[in-house]
Amino acid sequence: MRYHKLGNSDLQISEISFGCSSLEQNHPANSDLIRRAFDQGINFFDTADLYDKGWNEESVGKAVKDLPEDVLVSTKVGNQWRPDGSGWEWNPSKEHMLTAVDQSLKRLQIDTIDLYQLHGGTLEDPIDEIIETFERLQDTGKIRYYGISSIRPNVIREYVKRSNISSVMMQYSLLDRRPEETCLDLLHDAGISVLCRGTLAKGLLIDKPSKATLGYSEEDVSRMQQAVNTSGNPIAASLGFVLTHPAVASAVVGTRTPEQLEEVVEGYRKREAISEKNLEELKNLLEPNVYKKHR
Repeated sequence: MRYHKLGNSDLQISEISFGCSSLEQNHPANSDLIRRAFDQGINFFDTADLYDKGWNEESVGKAVKDLPEDVLVSTKVGNQWRPDGSGWEWNPSKEHMLTAVDQSLKRLQIDTIDLYQLHGGTLEDPIDEIIETFERLQDTGKIRYYGISSIRPNVIREYVKRSNISSVMMQYSLLDRRPEETCLDLLHDAGISVLCRGTLAKGLLIDKPSKATLGYSEEDVSRMQQAVNTSGNPIAASLGFVLTHPAVASAVVGTRTPEQLEEVVEGYRKREAISEKNLEELKNLLEPNVYKKHR
């Protein structure tokens, strides 16, 4: 497993990270799965207070408490569940963040969150107040570093200009090339790392039936599916593609079962067998899509 420095931090994170949102409602099984991932060299585990109304953080906390100190935990803030549990509201206020971080620390059973991310973001948010709150949490030792999870170029630009974020989490895959237009190079030049999610396009790049997505037709998706399968290992090709860009520190892959974990790890190990020529052919197969909003 290769590791990369995360932006301006001193965190060395594995090229494959564990996206915890897919975990089942089973603490012992999740602990076993996360231990297996750690033993395979995956050291970065990403969750959020939104997932399962905090249960997901609890499960991750139970899983990592017995792992070595070099395990890294990331969680997110900004969404607040309604009291009746019927849904959530966007709340990036200082008051909510200061309360939410303590609740996350308690559920995760840790003293410090390695990476605390804003779980979304708009230009209407109190951005300077959010940044000030993140830095206050750093000063008090509750978090080590902070970042944002966003696909909006206009929001990302503001945080690049105004904050000390270490990372941006965003969708990026062979079927979602939108970050290439401006975001990837912007972040790389600023020394800010990208954490990719959606690398397998919700299964469209491995085993899901073809369907239209993000401006690509069902026929476009089918062509890409055939191409990644021709490469020999669609997971290897998908991971190899996103990890090629120098801005990308890690691909955060959602994993639910030991079998899925083994498939991802095997694909990662085989990615170097995917030739540069093959990756270039995949890259040129479809016209890159671009963001239509929040530019």
